[in-house]
Parts: sequence; structure tokens; C-alpha cells
Amino acid sequence: MEVRLLSAGPPGSGPYALTAGPDGALWITLVHAGQIARLRTDGRLDAYPLDSHTCRPTQITTGPDGALWFTRSGDDRIGRITTSGAVTAFPVPEGSTPFGLTAGPDGALWFTAMSTDRIGRITTDGQVSEFPLPQSGAMASMITEGPDGALWFTLNQAHAIGRLSLDGDVQIHPLATDGAGPVGIAATADAVWFVEIAAGQVGRIGPDGAIEEFALPDRAARPHAITADPNGGCWLSQWGSDSVAHVTADGQVREVALPVGSEPHGLAIGPDGALWVALETGSVARIAI
Repeated sequence: MEVRLLSAGPPGSGPYALTAGPDGALWITLVHAGQIARLRTDGRLDAYPLDSHTCRPTQITTGPDGALWFTRSGDDRIGRITTSGAVTAFPVPEGSTPFGLTAGPDGALWFTAMSTDRIGRITTDGQVSEFPLPQSGAMASMITEGPDGALWFTLNQAHAIGRLSLDGDVQIHPLATDGAGPVGIAATADAVWFVEIAAGQVGRIGPDGAIEEFALPDRAARPHAITADPNGGCWLSQWGSDSVAHVTADGQVREVALPVGSEPHGLAIGPDGALWVALETGSVARIAI
């Protein structure tokens, strides 16, 4: 597969997560620089500084209002940027450490509060509510809307997958692998997929709670983020082995190498149908698939 590198910021800026925006561009969090970048598929880059260079913009997604929403894990805020670059931010409870973020089926954004064992909900006008989890120290990490219309999330330190209904009912599904350390999570039409960073595995869970786990070829690959492939299966980043991998619905794995030392994190299918991957080295990789 053809791999092309495009600059997403200066060295040290730390491209972390990215998403396809409603304007046909890729929107990227630069976690170390405190910026949001807009990258067109032709390589043109625009960067938007935030009001704090230490706010640590982390996950990013398109909101129901057509703006880009992102977590600020460094200063307990949820950020919003329009496609024209206008930035606002909304506070969440102090000490939350917001991290994962997804648009929900109810017209709101849902986020994980890593430090307070809660799942948060924020409306597009900035109203915040929270749902406590039943386990302390679980470290809710990433979150997605599942095929059943509920919110599904990884519990990195509890080694489990959680499900939250819109009315606040919480279910916890422990993983069979001790010390799995799930992080990234994404939904397909019939299941929710997740990666186990410590175990070197990828798993899937159905709406009924049935879990399957598949070992990756390199158990030390450190899988991190995952995104659904519209053509079937999922793509995941492996920052421990500088690669990405495609996993089919039955667990077959195919890997694509990236430059040594690139440390891939977030990834998304772009508006051009290619796979785009944020690299710690300051670049974004485009992979024709």
C-alpha cells in the first residue's frame, strides 16, 4: 500500500488524534503545541492556536452542529472550533481529565473523565452533566456510539468494556485477558471493536455482551487507536511497532509499516477514502486502501 507523509506541525507539536471534518479536510489535535490543525487532502495546512499552549487537546470529532469538538485533557475543558477557525471552550468539573469524545445519538457530545470515573455529556450550548461509574480507578479512556444507540467505552485500568444507555444505566463487561489495558474503541454496524494495548490484542463485543479477542502478530505492538473500515473490519494504530493493521471481522490481520520512530496514534478514514494516521513525529501518514 502506498504511504505518503504530510506535515501536520513542527517537530514536537505531537499530532495525536484526527477526524474527517464536514468541510472535506482532516482536523488534527496537536497535543504538545496546544493547537488544532486543519489539513486539506492536497497537503495545505492551517494551524489554530488555543488560549493555552498547555491545554493538551486530545481527541476530536465532528459534532452535531457541524463544528469540531475536542477534549482538553490539560485544563478540564471541552473545546469547539468551527470550520472557519472560531474557537470556544466549555469547562467541565475540575480534575476530570477529559479524554475520549464522541457524538451521541441524542444531539450531544459524550466524553470520558479519566480521573473521576465518570462519563460526561455536553450539549452544543455547553451544558454538562455526568454519570458516575460503579468502579473507582477504572480510568475510562475512549468512547464511541455503538450500533445499539448506547455509549460504549474502554476502562483501561479495570480491563473492561463499559456500556452506558442514554438514561444512565451502566453495564461493565470484564475482559478475559488479565491486564489487557483496553484503550481505543470504535463501532461497526453490528459490534464494537477495541484494542488491548498491554496484551497486544484486538477484541470485539456484541450488543449482547459476548466478547471475542484476537492476538496480533506482534504482541508488543502496543495497539492504541482504532477506527471502523467502511469496507469491513477495522484499522488500528500500533505505536510500539510503527505500523497500522487491518483486522477483518473474523480476526485476520494485515499490517502496513510506517517510518521507524513515527509512533502512530489516532487514525481515521478521510474524505478521499484513504486512511490517515497521526504520527508523533509531526506528520500525518496517508495510506491508500
